[in-house]
Amino acid sequence: MLSGLIYCNYQLQLQNKYVAAHNSRAALFFGFYFLYLIPYSGAFFLQLLFFKKLNYYKNGWFWAILFLAPAFFALKVIFNWQHSWIINTFKGNDQELYLRSINWLVRSAVLLIILYFFWLIKDKGNQAFYGIQSAGSLKPYLIMLLIMLPLIIAAGTQHDFLKVYPKAAFIKNLPFNSWIDCGRYILFELCYGFDFLSIEFFFRGFLILALLQICGTHCIIPAACFYCAIHLGKPMAEAISSIFGGLFLGIIVYNTKSIRGGLLVHLGIAWLMELSGWLMPML
Repeated sequence: MLSGLIYCNYQLQLQNKYVAAHNSRAALFFGFYFLYLIPYSGAFFLQLLFFKKLNYYKNGWFWAILFLAPAFFALKVIFNWQHSWIINTFKGNDQELYLRSINWLVRSAVLLIILYFFWLIKDKGNQAFYGIQSAGSLKPYLIMLLIMLPLIIAAGTQHDFLKVYPKAAFIKNLPFNSWIDCGRYILFELCYGFDFLSIEFFFRGFLILALLQICGTHCIIPAACFYCAIHLGKPMAEAISSIFGGLFLGIIVYNTKSIRGGLLVHLGIAWLMELSGWLMPML
């Protein structure tokens, strides 16, 4: 299923031509909604063919999450009520920096608020807010980052990678004459990191822990398929690797009931990819 999705996306330009090319907000929403819903729901129902005695489809909360989760993330992707204010407030070279930074902040905050209200309704009496509790020792996660480092360095030599990373490449055109200029870059990377916080709460906290008692381990593969779908706008190698990353991080959260370790790994990889995108072309 994912092979077909990836083929359609990178050979037929599925996301760019048929999903993200619409000007209508409603068309954009439903385009992204079905882009996420199809692999997410498909992974659940395909499992019914391979495992006996699965009955999660009999639970009302399963259906609620199945149809609402893609809507929550599609809303995050297209949410742009802040766009006009940013354009009118910031001018010149700074506009692009604040446009990206504030968009990450606002869209991530919108998603986290939605998840928080869902948690209040469904899971407040059962668990802490979707994986916020301690993960124990962080040493294993630091080792994971060290293992990933050579792969990230190698990725920094690839043309497709360098077309996307670093995200802050446009800042090269901005002045770096003072600590304030440096602070703008740090602000940009912190806002970029905040986006990963919302992603971890959503894909590992919400999609795993909210379905833990309903689906057991069978919620891990669908979450990884959904996670792959949000990477279709990135280099193909990253979209493919996201499948395994989603499985790996999902398994960690399933066993630890915490997103903190996975967040450390995810943030570390993201910022190392930024660094690789800056440094490798210079070598």
